[in-house]
Amino acid sequence: MKDTSSLFLSLVLGLVLMLPGKDLSGAELTLPSIFGDHMVLQRDLDNPVWGKANPGEHISVTIADQRHETQADAAGNWKLKLDPLAAGGPFEMVVEGESDTKRFEDVLVGEVWFCSGQSNMFNPVVHAYDADLDIATANYPEIRLLTVPRRGTLEPTDDFEGRWFVCSPRTVPPFSAVGYYFGRRIHNALGVPVGLVSNSWGGSSAEAWLPREFLEADPESAEVVEEWDKLAAEYTDERVQKEAEEYERRLAIWQENGEQGVRPNPSFDPRNCQRRPGTIFNGMVYPTIGYGMRGMIWYQGESNAMADRPEEYRRLFPALIEYYRDIWGQGDFPFYWVQLAGFGPKLEEPEGEPPARSWAVLRESQTETLSLPNTGEAVIFETGEVKEIHPRDKQTVADRLARHALAKDYGIPMATESPRFKSLEVKDGKVLVSFDNVGKRGLYTFDVDEVEGFSIAGADGKFYWAEAKITGKDKVTVSHPEVPHPTEVRYAWGNNPDGNLRDWVGGLPVTPFRAKVDEVR
Repeated sequence: MKDTSSLFLSLVLGLVLMLPGKDLSGAELTLPSIFGDHMVLQRDLDNPVWGKANPGEHISVTIADQRHETQADAAGNWKLKLDPLAAGGPFEMVVEGESDTKRFEDVLVGEVWFCSGQSNMFNPVVHAYDADLDIATANYPEIRLLTVPRRGTLEPTDDFEGRWFVCSPRTVPPFSAVGYYFGRRIHNALGVPVGLVSNSWGGSSAEAWLPREFLEADPESAEVVEEWDKLAAEYTDERVQKEAEEYERRLAIWQENGEQGVRPNPSFDPRNCQRRPGTIFNGMVYPTIGYGMRGMIWYQGESNAMADRPEEYRRLFPALIEYYRDIWGQGDFPFYWVQLAGFGPKLEEPEGEPPARSWAVLRESQTETLSLPNTGEAVIFETGEVKEIHPRDKQTVADRLARHALAKDYGIPMATESPRFKSLEVKDGKVLVSFDNVGKRGLYTFDVDEVEGFSIAGADGKFYWAEAKITGKDKVTVSHPEVPHPTEVRYAWGNNPDGNLRDWVGGLPVTPFRAKVDEVR
């Protein structure tokens, strides 16, 4: 697949300028729901505040010891920036116009993180391991939670129905488990308020998180847009209703039969669903653009792998990150993501049909995105489950994300990077593999002494499970008697791979990879 990321990036600035202005309905003084009681403002940042008023109306915003003024434009839109504030609170923020006054109480200043992606980011605390324990101990009045409702639209929307909540045993159960566990680590380490914005939707594709205009500028992504447009054109309200009723009928039968077999797939409306290009960007991202934050954590990719488009992720994912950074206007803010967990049956042989490798290819695409600045990847393939695409161990996921933030953004020394493939050398029929990001104590094998997860192939392309031994602090020697002249080596390469090689410092797993003797992928 050709690399068209440069075409993506050349259009970013122009598309930012093309974005419609905020258009909150009504002429009275209004602000979007991301501003409200109990919100957290990002510390040490010129936080933007915006809304709608009568054209030409004078607006003032007061918080702590500062007061700022602006005037609504001809369309009634207004926007200003606060001076940086140190962590603390609670404060009252007063927004005053000629027509009305809005008061926001219990406002804190601290660290703000967006938590985005599909179902493994959306999955709530109540569904995670030790949910009862975590819920009972969720008394964190300086952690604040905001969930953006799932909504797909074809046009940008300027607001959503939602509000900030103070973290407590009552409010934490439905919130993103990965987001909450991540935020709890940040709060406990720093001792400052933390605001978490969860805007995630299960089953969403990366294309839905970007505007149509952005995707249509690239020929390959434009094909995906066109495919979804054709499918959407086949649907009417009547068809959607009919398919919904049919789903309910099949679900009732499945439940009456003791929930045996595969649960029926729910019906959906492709006109505004979470996989149609642009829908999530318009309905969930657009209303939040520009809100002051430290960074984003991201857990998404399963839908793109299952749609047999893992290679496209190689350019789509970094393009998404750079686009978000441009439209947010806060520079190259930190962006940390979760590499896909394992899912599905284990491979008995290291061969397998292409579908058995689609998640491996997408993981590779995620890892290659580390070429962007201020990024980090949480490698978690070993936390996956054979029968469950939503593994319940969300604490490990959050901890590996939090390592990046605590070390890179807050200066707390700790291991952050999983070891990654560096180079290989063939000698006497064996492959010597070297790794980057290995700590002082070197590599070790988890659970058993034998190194698991390596496969090797020769010129015929047939792979064998390899014999592998740790032969240095950052080196592993790989071989197989049936492969006297190795041409390629793989590690943890599959949808749900085995692999027990880790770094002693932090216990971080080695990143899955594939590498050829004559080229490095």
